[in-house]
Amino acid sequence: MYNIKAMDPISNKKDFEDLTANLRDLAYSYIEKYNPSKQQIKTYLLKKYLKKFQGIKVKKEVTEIIDSIVLNLEKNKLLNDELYSDVKARMFLKRGYSLNKISQSLRIKGIEDKNIKSSLEKIKNEKEDPDFASAMKICKKRRIGPIRPQSNRELFYKKDMGILARSGFSYDISKKILSMDLKEFNKLIKLI
Repeated sequence: MYNIKAMDPISNKKDFEDLTANLRDLAYSYIEKYNPSKQQIKTYLLKKYLKKFQGIKVKKEVTEIIDSIVLNLEKNKLLNDELYSDVKARMFLKRGYSLNKISQSLRIKGIEDKNIKSSLEKIKNEKEDPDFASAMKICKKRRIGPIRPQSNRELFYKKDMGILARSGFSYDISKKILSMDLKEFNKLIKLI
């Protein structure tokens, strides 16, 4: 009739400590390998719990355990969303992401708006017109715009404009780059 194990506080405490230790070990190994954001580590630990330890605890208890692990990792400076945001924003900029796309990518990773704004401000202060430079990188990488042979540029103007728009660049920047000639483009791309 009664679940003896549920009434035994000693075995419940042991289960709690085992689960906490297992999740903490998983968190350390994940941080070592991937350097995630807070939201990514929470999602990872919850998925691991559901996969490996399903049914041991109520979901509310598990989220409390995960939150305490994440808080502990922050106190020990193993997790830092501000630093994560800065590093990822610079990495995305090097890949040729627009500031809009960088913002969206960081938001998807669970970074708070204040950290995103701070990272974007740092980029704007360091580089003059980062969107323009990123758009040029996209053109070079995708071989569009000024890189295309002169005879095909008019045919592919709309397609190139669409590629730049989907990459998060404004109409003005896209138009400015697509109107460049190859010589001017090559001069500017060397400066980037």
